[in-house]
Amino acid sequence: MNENNQAASRPKILAHRECRIGPVQCGPRTISLVVPCYNEEEMLPITISELYGFLSECVAEGLAGADSEIILVDDGSRDRTWELISRAAEEHSAIRGLKLSRNRGHQNALLAGLEKAEGDFIISLDADLQDDINVIKDMIRAAENGMDIALGVRKKRETDSPFKRLSAEGFYKLMSFLKVNLVYNHADFRGLSRRAVAALMEYKEVNLFLRGIIPELGFPTVLIYYDRKERAAGETKYPLRKMLSFAWQGVTSFSTFPLKFVSFLGLLMATGSLAVVAWALSVHFFTDNAIPGWTSTVVPLLFTSGVQLLGLGIIGEYLGKMYLETKRRPRYFIEKTTDDESRTKP
Repeated sequence: MNENNQAASRPKILAHRECRIGPVQCGPRTISLVVPCYNEEEMLPITISELYGFLSECVAEGLAGADSEIILVDDGSRDRTWELISRAAEEHSAIRGLKLSRNRGHQNALLAGLEKAEGDFIISLDADLQDDINVIKDMIRAAENGMDIALGVRKKRETDSPFKRLSAEGFYKLMSFLKVNLVYNHADFRGLSRRAVAALMEYKEVNLFLRGIIPELGFPTVLIYYDRKERAAGETKYPLRKMLSFAWQGVTSFSTFPLKFVSFLGLLMATGSLAVVAWALSVHFFTDNAIPGWTSTVVPLLFTSGVQLLGLGIIGEYLGKMYLETKRRPRYFIEKTTDDESRTKP
């Protein structure tokens, strides 16, 4: 069989798959909601109930096709998250689950869901439902008006602690200073057309920072502002350590400024060393306070050692990223899906 005949024989999944929600006819625009989950045992029952009810409402209003879906991605959770996802998939055919072989991080889990989504318009959001799901309707309408990308942007940060608000705003300002094309106060609540998702999959880097990659796609984009809610149950999965690591990932993935800073610091160090030498000579020749060998040895040694360690650390960070990229290792493995489980059951 030649390649053309093989392509013609492949099943068209969206065209022939049974509608999942209600008696409504399959509409022209199917919606996929992609939700990364990590240790969300407490929050997941609320999330599943609200998202399923909301998606059913969108179908009833004609905003979404009856073949729309919810994809829950278990990012190697250690609690009952996958058990809850499997149970929900058995109860509702609109719900699909992916289980990664181990914890690969929020960005990789999100990418896995985007890659497996079958909808015409794909919307990602966090499992804590702090993002206002009603904004999804505005995203769908934006897609109907020709937008490939709809970004949910927070109006304000009143629900954050003072430290988190200060650190988050500082991060966005720093990225702006570094000339990184980042949307202020936008996280991972967004809608993407199939064209945008296909373009996103062309980015093969292991060090993922989707907030920086999405604006680089360049397709028609709209910003939709909303008020963020407080978490209804469970604890945040981004403590201070992970927040700082994520911020550093963003800086080093999209800016070479730290390397330039090391070069500037080296120039500053050289200039400062000359100044120290001039001061030491003046003390030696014009005063009686000089301790032989102390100034000319200790001060430059301490200064240069500190700068060298800083420079090596920053350069090492970039070399480490290059090392990970050149190995081209897979970003994640899917251990199992609820589709697989349903097929194996008698």
